[in-house]
Amino acid sequence: MSSTVISNIATLVTNDPSLGDTSPLGLVRDAAVVIEGDRIVWTGESSKAPATDNRVDAEGRAVLPGFVDSHSHLVFAGDRTEEFNARMSGRPYSAGGIRTTVAATRGATDAQLEANLTRLLAEALRQGTTTFETKSGYGLTTEDEARALRLAARHTDEVTYLGAHIVAPEYADDPAGYVALVTGEMLDACAPYARWIDVFCEKGAFDGDQARAILTVGRAKGLHPRIHANQLSFGPGVQLAVELDAASADHCTHLTDADVDALANSRTVATLLPGAEFSTRAEWPDARRLLDAGATVALSTDCNPGSSFTSSVPFCIALAVRDMGMTPDEAVWSATAGGAAALRRGDIGRVAPGACADLLLLDAPSHVHLAYRPGVPLVRAVWRKGRRVQPRQR
Repeated sequence: MSSTVISNIATLVTNDPSLGDTSPLGLVRDAAVVIEGDRIVWTGESSKAPATDNRVDAEGRAVLPGFVDSHSHLVFAGDRTEEFNARMSGRPYSAGGIRTTVAATRGATDAQLEANLTRLLAEALRQGTTTFETKSGYGLTTEDEARALRLAARHTDEVTYLGAHIVAPEYADDPAGYVALVTGEMLDACAPYARWIDVFCEKGAFDGDQARAILTVGRAKGLHPRIHANQLSFGPGVQLAVELDAASADHCTHLTDADVDALANSRTVATLLPGAEFSTRAEWPDARRLLDAGATVALSTDCNPGSSFTSSVPFCIALAVRDMGMTPDEAVWSATAGGAAALRRGDIGRVAPGACADLLLLDAPSHVHLAYRPGVPLVRAVWRKGRRVQPRQR
C-alpha cells in the first residue's frame, strides 16, 4: 500500500488538541499529514514528516477534515422554485409544501431519483463534504420509502428512515392509521436499508406521543433515533430526544432553558441547520446559548428542495458565524467533529492517526477564510478514504 505526504501546510485543523495547540481545533502550523491506504498514519510539523512514496505540496494552504453533513434530504424529484419565489417576494403561497415534493417523487423513476441524488452528492463533494447522512420522507408509502432508502444506501452508510415526515395525504383523516403503517409494514420494509430512524416532531406533523411511539418501535428494530425537534415552535422534541438517547436533535430553534440544560447534560447533539432559516427568513437558532451551556453542536445543510436547497457546508459556516453567534473556530469544528458526533462516529471529522483519510485543501492559509470569504469556492482539493477525488477545476 502506497503512502502520501501532504506537506507545507500553513494551518492544519486536526480537531485533536493533543496533536497541536490546546484549542479544540488542535491547530498545527507549518504541518504535514501522511496517508496510507484509506487512513491517516501521521501528523505533525512538516520538517519532521517521514519519507513516503508520494508527496503533495500544499504550498502554504490550510488542510482540515472533510465536512460531515449529518442532516440532508437528497432522494426527491422536482423543485419548489415557485414557492421560494413567492416566499421571498412577500406573497402568500399555498403550494402544499412537502406534499408537492411527495407527488413528484412518487412519479419519478428509480433512475431519475438516483441521477438527482448523485448530482447533489457531486455538488457537495466539490465543496468539501466527504460524509453525508440522508433521509427518506418524500414517498410516504411503503414502496416509495423503501426504494428511497435502497437508492440512498448505494451511496452512504448513514441512511435514515423518515416515514414520519408528515402524515401521508391518503391518511389525512386517519393519522393514527398512518402511524400504524410507519411502525408496522413500512418499518419492516425500510429497516434493512437504514441505520437511523427520524420523526418530524412538530405541530402539523407528529406530536410527542406519536413521535415516542415511532422512535421506540424503530429502536426495537435496531434503528437508532434522531429527531427533527423544536424548529417551528416550542415543543417536546428536544426532551424526547434526550429521553431516548437520540444521536441528535435537529433544528433546535425554539428552546427553553430546560431544553438547553437537557442537551448540555446528554450525549444528544444539537444539530443546527442555518440554511433553513436563510431560506424561510425564520428566527436564527442561538448557537451561542447552546455552546455556553456546554452542549455539543453540529452544523449541517438540511439540503432539501423546499426549505434549504443548498449543499454547501461552507455557506452554512458563514451563516453560523454571521447570524448565530459562533466563532469561525466553533463553526468549523461543528461542521466536522460536531457532525461526526451527531452520527456517533469516531473515525471521521478529525485528522489524526487511525482516522479515515477524509481531507480538504483550501485555497487559503487558514480555515477562518471559510467565514471571512463567504460565497467564494475555496475548496481546492478533496481526499476521501485516502483517494484524491476532487481536484479543483481551472
